[in-house]
Amino acid sequence: MAAITMLSPNPNPHPISFASSPRRLFPCGLVGESSFVGSKFPHGILSFSTKKIRAERSRPVCVSAMHSTLASHSFDVVIIGAGIIGLSIARQFLLHSDLSVAIVDKEVPCSGATGAVDVSFCLAFWLILGQGYLWMVHKTPESDMWELSIRSHKLWEMLAESIQEQGMNPLEVLGWQKTGSLLIGRTLKESDMLKRRVNKLAAAGVRAEYLCSSEVLVKEPAVMVEKEGGAAFLPDDCQLDARRVVAFIRKANKAFASEGRYAEFFNDPATLLLRSGNTGEIEAVQTSKNILYGKKAFVVAAGCWSGSLMNDLLRNSDVVLDVPVKPRKFYLEEAWFKFETCWSKGLESQCRNDSWKGHLLVLENFNLLRLKHGLMEVGYTNHEVIAHHTMNSVSRDQGQALSISMTATTDTVGNLVLGSSRQFAGFDTNVDEYILDHIWERATVFFPSLKDLSLNDFTGRREVRVGLRPYMPDGKPLIGPVPGFSNLLLATGHEGGGLSMALGTAEMVVDMVLGNMGKVDYSPFSVQGRCS
Repeated sequence: MAAITMLSPNPNPHPISFASSPRRLFPCGLVGESSFVGSKFPHGILSFSTKKIRAERSRPVCVSAMHSTLASHSFDVVIIGAGIIGLSIARQFLLHSDLSVAIVDKEVPCSGATGAVDVSFCLAFWLILGQGYLWMVHKTPESDMWELSIRSHKLWEMLAESIQEQGMNPLEVLGWQKTGSLLIGRTLKESDMLKRRVNKLAAAGVRAEYLCSSEVLVKEPAVMVEKEGGAAFLPDDCQLDARRVVAFIRKANKAFASEGRYAEFFNDPATLLLRSGNTGEIEAVQTSKNILYGKKAFVVAAGCWSGSLMNDLLRNSDVVLDVPVKPRKFYLEEAWFKFETCWSKGLESQCRNDSWKGHLLVLENFNLLRLKHGLMEVGYTNHEVIAHHTMNSVSRDQGQALSISMTATTDTVGNLVLGSSRQFAGFDTNVDEYILDHIWERATVFFPSLKDLSLNDFTGRREVRVGLRPYMPDGKPLIGPVPGFSNLLLATGHEGGGLSMALGTAEMVVDMVLGNMGKVDYSPFSVQGRCS
């Protein structure tokens, strides 16, 4: 996709030759402690250690004749990555400042976790779970993630309300539905756990109630729940149509193009960060086609690719930074969970060094089962490993841990959306029928009406989407300045919470850059100490 033609005036209209340019750009390197003028970070966030930084100084970049003809453009903020996080950050800058923004991506918007591979259409603009769940039922009050999760949920509600106040229908614009969610337990032990969870959520100010098995059947008659079972019910949990969300945000962003404040550079991968030889600060990002200057800040929001991208961008740098974000392939899931609670120690080393993969199964116009709420089983927050499945795409001795748990909803157009799986599989996005069969089998445990049906009966009426999500070993995203750089930030590692935390993350990043007082505590998401 070509860049939108409304760029700010070029500060350096002549072809760039870094060896002789008066701006003396260097490949990015050490610039000392990071700080934004006027920032009000919690104490200690910006005091970075430099133990891992090489002592050797950078040399001036020698650019080939081909590179010397790259077009150059100037903006206040340059965002690398056009997923839901990057697009939302751009939107926040445009709405809450007068800064100009460029967003650059190696492909097209939302082609990672946000836009998973659709085997029918190659690319689908859908978010995690394909249905954009905004669930609080699996969140834990007072945890590191709680403030950001609850703030993001509130911002989505405020957005839906503002759309309605403008005379539009949030359902049509965003696919917004306040369906509520049910976290279902089938045993007495699980029911007791759900009662405790409901009490914690209620104490934190979230509307929540425990439903016994008979009350669950009133809410969802098609669900099979044993007598000792029950569910946690959160009536204010919501879901979105991700394709509509992405279209809405992009349209809103592009409205600023006519003012010269927004531009998109797609199919134009970032290749190198360049710093000033005078100040040492990062001054530009070099892409395959352009040099994009940033006067205020650079934000890397490249999802699963953030780790490898940072290695590429800093390859000539004085700084050693290992961003431990890895791809996690999914069929369908959204819950954030702590790594240690979900896997046995025997699998831990494998999971940390592999990556996650998953599938989404969508049965189109499925009239045999219509659900009123978003449903998931308790195991959704603690997947049980059911097999060491060897994929067809890898050697037989390379087994991969796989887990399946039930999630289900009916989307805005009547499709039945089923999941979910977790699987480490690198960047592989091939469909695996073995996993689809297990997703279907698990769904029949909770929905007896499906038992007499075969998944093969829906071959022509099903849609399979496969995606990767940015996984962090400690379960928390990286949001904040990169140690050793004054104007470079990371916003990645949201895994299953990319959509649900997008607006809160965008608000955090903009507040950091503008020096505003933060709405939530930044410290749990700091890059410092979490990247070797």
